[in-house]
Amino acid sequence: MKKLRILRITLAAIIGLLTILCFAGLFYPIHIMDIQLGALIQKNWLELTLASAALLIVLIILTFFVGRIYCSTLCPLGLLQELLMLVFRRPLSPKRSRCWKYLIAAVAFGTLFGGSALIFRQLDPYSIFGSVIGANILGITTLLIIVALVWLWGRVFCANICPIGALLGLISKHALFQVQIDKDKCVSCGACSRKCPTGSIFFKDKTVDNETCIKCFNCLNTCPRKALSYHTHKAKKEIKFSPQRRQLLIGGSALALFVLAAKSGIKFGEKALQSVKAAILPAGAKNLDHFANRCLNCNLCVQNCPHQVIKPADSEHPFVHLDYSENFCSYKCHKCSDICPSGALQKMTLELKRRTQIGIAQINPDQCVRCGLCIMKCPREALTREGHTVPQVLTDKCIGCGLCQNTCPVKAITIKGLSTQIVLEK
Repeated sequence: MKKLRILRITLAAIIGLLTILCFAGLFYPIHIMDIQLGALIQKNWLELTLASAALLIVLIILTFFVGRIYCSTLCPLGLLQELLMLVFRRPLSPKRSRCWKYLIAAVAFGTLFGGSALIFRQLDPYSIFGSVIGANILGITTLLIIVALVWLWGRVFCANICPIGALLGLISKHALFQVQIDKDKCVSCGACSRKCPTGSIFFKDKTVDNETCIKCFNCLNTCPRKALSYHTHKAKKEIKFSPQRRQLLIGGSALALFVLAAKSGIKFGEKALQSVKAAILPAGAKNLDHFANRCLNCNLCVQNCPHQVIKPADSEHPFVHLDYSENFCSYKCHKCSDICPSGALQKMTLELKRRTQIGIAQINPDQCVRCGLCIMKCPREALTREGHTVPQVLTDKCIGCGLCQNTCPVKAITIKGLSTQIVLEK
């Protein structure tokens, strides 16, 4: 049993290290963030591929066999909470599974499948971790909330709030391998319960809630009498169906909320867009409506942009966007579309990215000093002065990379973002 915990910690450490490296933009040869379940579910919903479908099936099968190991080993927010609990080292009390998590999950997934990720990205653990990594006001506020939750109730977010946790919990409840208590050995001392980060062990009843248990295996070596074990569980006696059962009411309510949320998802997204100002979006975003309602704000593209022109969400844009005030989008880079794990950015080759028009340059003739630097620097020869004193923009060639804007010494050029991106012929 001790080896299980060591193995789990080793795998978690490797995943944590790879996560830090990829968010730092230092190492991303294997797309480790593609295993994040929230992003993976949306990706399969948007553009089903053999690879994404296979990965999703693997994670589901893994949960069915071993339980919610995903939450303690693969989820970056879970790893962050585990580190916080090492700092706090407080004994915890058992906590019953709450039915509201199913209602939260129904609304989150319902609006996501209905066409808007605006609610889902506020609750998705991967998106929350990305927000924390962003280190802006929203990220700092989010971190403080997570710290407070961990300090007061351990990993209550994982057990009773997280929509991904609720989904995995339903599978883990019937997992082949489960943590169990030998009632003949257990003396109800509570040592294992105080170590459980999700409050899943009820030492007085000598039971374990494997739906909320995240398989951290901290409890297995805590018991002085070795009463806890992890092995295949015995099937429970069949329970006769009763329409009065509480589970039926919860399930019906969650289903109704899911349908209602799915129907209102598109309208919700359209209403949210009304207050959004025009933005320049990364290549592959397709259009403003699609990207605003699909970007999970994980900030992976923000952290990996070599010229740092992709900016996190702010008060004007509830999603990541481009800002050319200090730099431009490199003509030799398509990293953002390559690493996006959620499908919000369509994967594209460098050649296709170079033909994707995300904006159009606009020149103020009153400010232009006719130096011609913009013409010389444009990688697509989209600026010309033939027959004119002021450079002219060739709209069938300009892709809105922002190089001319950053080259202009008098700031006479700005880039206007397109609400719908266009792929030019050449």
